[in-house]
Amino acid sequence: MTRVAAVDCGTNSIRLLVADANPRTGELVDLDRRMTIVRLGQGVDRTGRLAPEALERTFAACREYAGIIKEHGAERLRFVATSASRDAENRQEFTRGVMDILGVEPEVISGGQEAEFSFTGATRELTGRAEFARPFLVVDIGGGSTEFVVGDDRVRAARSVDVGCVRMTERHLVRGGVVTDPPTEEQIAAMRADIEAALDGAEETVPLREARTLVGLAGSVTTVSAIAQGLPGYDSAAIHHSRVSRDRVREISGALLHSTHAERAAIPSMHPGRVDVIGAGALVLLAVMERIGAEEVVVSEHDILDGIGWSLA
Repeated sequence: MTRVAAVDCGTNSIRLLVADANPRTGELVDLDRRMTIVRLGQGVDRTGRLAPEALERTFAACREYAGIIKEHGAERLRFVATSASRDAENRQEFTRGVMDILGVEPEVISGGQEAEFSFTGATRELTGRAEFARPFLVVDIGGGSTEFVVGDDRVRAARSVDVGCVRMTERHLVRGGVVTDPPTEEQIAAMRADIEAALDGAEETVPLREARTLVGLAGSVTTVSAIAQGLPGYDSAAIHHSRVSRDRVREISGALLHSTHAERAAIPSMHPGRVDVIGAGALVLLAVMERIGAEEVVVSEHDILDGIGWSLA
């Protein structure tokens, strides 16, 4: 067994997985898995740069993770950075900070690479199980981008589009530097049109409608599942491989988009860092389900982070 550490730094959150990996089978046994909301992508869509306060939040999380990695004695570490750091003019500032703290250079991966990791992490446990028909469509709704991957045992087609819960919120739901709470019908319609245009682009290269099992990843999807189940708090075991119907996603999306900040914050399973962006994330999920006619989404807690971990095995 090899002890590995994987870090996934996205637009909204940074996550760590420390696990024992079997080099022969690729099996991962979790030792530590955690997530911190850092909002690295704060303002990137508008300014094209990583904000100083966003960088400091991210570096603070990296310092915490460095201690955990050292405590567990991980032999291999891989740090992958996605949408926000791909887009930023000052991403070298981010790179230097991570190297100083963790001793590795963050790999600012392409949308295609991100999709490959997400697909591997999400479907490895589902392959060969009769209740999950193939091909799979894996949809990873991040803060700055959403990845679409269709495949059976391996990826057949993938596309990343610049539609994520943070980007959509900042682009459509912010007025005068403040999130409209709740948004107007015009704002929601504009956001939905943006999402639909992105889906049109995704369908140019990815056969979305051929999928027989829709697998949803990341915080927007897992939070929708937690709400659908009425969980008293975030429960990873209850969320992993849960199924949420399209009608329920539509109901939850509508409720989130028409609620106030206080009402969303009062939801027991809601992470404080998702309160302002969850409505946009839920709408992306609903638009995907309606586009492909999916009756339900299978929710996975295993995603790009697990794909990164398996790559180290």
